[in-house]
Amino acid sequence: MFKTFVNALKIKDIRTKLLYTFFCLIIIRIGSQLPVPGIDRDLVASFLGGMTEAAGFISMLTGGSFESMSVFALGITPYITSSIIMQLLTIAIPKLEEMQKDGETGRKKIAEITRYVTIGLALLEAIALAIGFNNSNYITADNKVLAIIVIILALTGGSAFLMWLGEQITEKGIGNGISVILLINITAGFPQTFASLYETFIKNKTVVKGIIAAVVIIAVVILLTVLIILLQDAQRKISVQYAKKMQGRRMVGGQSTNIPLRVNTAGVIPVIFASSLMTTPIIITSFFKNASSTATTWDEILKYLSESNWCRFTIEGYGKYSLGLIIYVALLIFFAYFYTAITFNPMEVANNLKKQGGFIPGIRPGRPTVDYLTSVLNYVILLGAVGLTIVALIPIVFIGVFNAGIHFGGTSLIIVVGVILEILKQIETMMIERHYKGFLSED
Repeated sequence: MFKTFVNALKIKDIRTKLLYTFFCLIIIRIGSQLPVPGIDRDLVASFLGGMTEAAGFISMLTGGSFESMSVFALGITPYITSSIIMQLLTIAIPKLEEMQKDGETGRKKIAEITRYVTIGLALLEAIALAIGFNNSNYITADNKVLAIIVIILALTGGSAFLMWLGEQITEKGIGNGISVILLINITAGFPQTFASLYETFIKNKTVVKGIIAAVVIIAVVILLTVLIILLQDAQRKISVQYAKKMQGRRMVGGQSTNIPLRVNTAGVIPVIFASSLMTTPIIITSFFKNASSTATTWDEILKYLSESNWCRFTIEGYGKYSLGLIIYVALLIFFAYFYTAITFNPMEVANNLKKQGGFIPGIRPGRPTVDYLTSVLNYVILLGAVGLTIVALIPIVFIGVFNAGIHFGGTSLIIVVGVILEILKQIETMMIERHYKGFLSED
């Protein structure tokens, strides 16, 4: 692999793309250390320490920027949310659906609208945070109004700049800019996570216990990585045959191909959506919670949403909070089906096959093809949802059983492994074009 990387650096355009991406990531990490003016960061850190899971999830997506309240505190999440919203709207609004089918021109228009939606979402989130900070007396400036305006502009501008950087990495770097930003944000928290694991399970333990703990931790990480690779690469291929037809004086067609259906069609989206729905109430109530008589009731309700309580059966009374685990699994499966339904349309695929003279062997064109694709898709989604649930639950069980205060979850590993695989495949493709051996070769 090292030799392949050296060969890749010998190619000027690949070397330029890698260096460009590297410098963009340096800018992101520098920006993650620039504080938003007018906020007491110590008070914010203390506040976030009271909502462990919610803070850990947000910190994972923002690379610790939210925890340190830097100008990149909102991260790239507004862009991800706006992209998902636009995908949903293309189904509900015919004009957007026409744009999507209008080739490169339509996609550029949708991308432009997505940028505006991103700015709007970032602005709303920044306003909510600024008001919450003001209500909690986290703003240190004398002029509160001016401080709130500065905070809103800084947070919104930081999110917009990250979106722009992501697009630049996609165009001039190695591609998948938004995913690359998520990758660097997540990996930035790995040293702290492993340090926490060391402090909890290895430090000040006997040699035997320390070795056993280290082996268990390494085994869990390796197991998760292998499962994610299998889940990301697994496909169900549906054979397609094209009928022969005359074009001029030549007989064309008759070739065979296939429709690759990824087992994990929805990717990491179900985990992000489910985790967001479980943590959002914790964040909102933490901002507005007071010392009223209902505070204790709210605390009890929020325990059902806290993943650290779901599998902690060793403490008396904690088993009842497993209801939150059932809700989480149900959300994972629901979003796996929901997101796949808006990204893969069996009727559209069947119609395209019919127009191009293609058919699935043994299945008649038209409605039977739609029914066949739907049945296969439902089966594939179920397998993917089960696999995704297993990957997501292994760290949760580990946290609950061993009382580990970490946030090294399946979500982060799915993103990291998935993005790395995509980067390697892209570099592989670039190098194959120039007759070099790639990262994924067996030699």
